[in-house]
Amino acid sequence: MPVLTRLIPSPVVVDIRPGALDDLASVLADERISHSGRLAVAVSGGSGSKLRERVSPSLPGATWYEVGGGTLDDAIRLAGDIKAGHYDAVVGLGGGKIIDCAKFAAARVGLPLVAVPTNLAHDGLCSPVATLDNDAGRGSYGVPNPIAVVIDLDVIREAPARFVRSGIGDAVSNISAIADWELSHRVNGEKIDGLAAAMARQAGEAVLRHPGGIGDNDFLQVLAEALVLSGIAMSVSGDSRPSSGACHEINHAFDLLFPRRAASHGEQCGLGAAFAMYLRGAHEESAFMADVLRRHGLPVLPEEIGFTVDEFVRVVEFAPETRPGRYTILEHLELKTHQIKDLYVDYVKAIGS
Repeated sequence: MPVLTRLIPSPVVVDIRPGALDDLASVLADERISHSGRLAVAVSGGSGSKLRERVSPSLPGATWYEVGGGTLDDAIRLAGDIKAGHYDAVVGLGGGKIIDCAKFAAARVGLPLVAVPTNLAHDGLCSPVATLDNDAGRGSYGVPNPIAVVIDLDVIREAPARFVRSGIGDAVSNISAIADWELSHRVNGEKIDGLAAAMARQAGEAVLRHPGGIGDNDFLQVLAEALVLSGIAMSVSGDSRPSSGACHEINHAFDLLFPRRAASHGEQCGLGAAFAMYLRGAHEESAFMADVLRRHGLPVLPEEIGFTVDEFVRVVEFAPETRPGRYTILEHLELKTHQIKDLYVDYVKAIGS
């Protein structure tokens, strides 16, 4: 009887601990990611300079590239610069914009990408997607998974707390996203990848149920692991389904309708997840999720991020248009404006003030 298995696209190295950045060079050498030490390192022009001073002595063969921002033009420019050299790998050292630019550039020139995030704002640090601003607004571009992920918890603790809070909202929203996937399976027969669903669900549950806070190393460890698992889950399934449902549709609607007022990705996803859980009738789960989000300092009401109730209703009504073809509780209910308003009033009562 044959034993059937499958290969899982995942990093060769996942190193999450305090002080991990100081061992970056040895990790890349030991894992044979870079024999020669010739690396193209992408950093920001601002906060990246401090990290460059810290890391550059251990990477004498590296060439450093400052990335201006998180646009498609920035990523294409970086790819062109890197193409002129001879490198073993590309290292993205910084926040999400830097890593997404490095992902795109590495894929364009055919080099492996080493992700070294300096904050935990979202699951893009290990996902097969680069999100970049373009002339049409913002686009998502398929790229290979990072070959290595190195997360120094000491560096993470130095980042503003809002980044950790954003990552919490993004991780917890997995629970709502999986519920949407299961709904589509029941209604439309959409195939569920059980492994991807299990990874994403457990990542979300681990963060949701951890008793620690954002200043706790144990909690940061769990959050970092959850975000990495979420990214791998997307690679396993071949799309963003394990981590993106009505919660992310609501997030995208905020971004598109109010681009200059939108809050962080994770804040909007967490709020969207709590509301979506209420919409599907999981009232106790919605209230518990809202309590956890509150405990970590995240919003659970649109007013807490500067939006009126009417603006939020508009966001929820528009949200299905942001992901054509994706079936979530929003597409299932086909809510009208007055229904969203009534359900929002009920949601506020259910989660308490």
